[in-house]
Amino acid sequence: MLLPTKLMLDVVTPAGLLLREEVDEVIAPGALGYFGVLPGHTPFLSTLGAGEITYRRGSEKSHLTCFWGFSEVLPDRVNILAEIGERAEDIDLARAEAAKARAEGALKAIKDEAGYREAQAALVKALTRLAVARRHRA
Repeated sequence: MLLPTKLMLDVVTPAGLLLREEVDEVIAPGALGYFGVLPGHTPFLSTLGAGEITYRRGSEKSHLTCFWGFSEVLPDRVNILAEIGERAEDIDLARAEAAKARAEGALKAIKDEAGYREAQAALVKALTRLAVARRHRA
């Protein structure tokens, strides 16, 4: 049996199909840490955390944001269903910087555990958006 040499990557959000592309490698944010997929990978399902999806075609790497969801890995494809996902070029840097400042302010204002998880999640989203957007613009 021949192993596949490429992966078909589909990223879908509630807004629709974000990406469908043939790639050589995918790195995604699993709920327990990042995982990498190459063609011929053993099938598995994973919940997704907040972070960035990196995919490679040859030596060219591209990045997307990914916030929660599910991933299905098959030997020749990766299907990602994300609650939120964005292309790097669609991220508004000024808006992401403002969201980061708001989240940092909310974290500083917390006196007990109430609201901590929400503020932390907002900060992770803002930092991820900034990192993805900056990689794209570099």
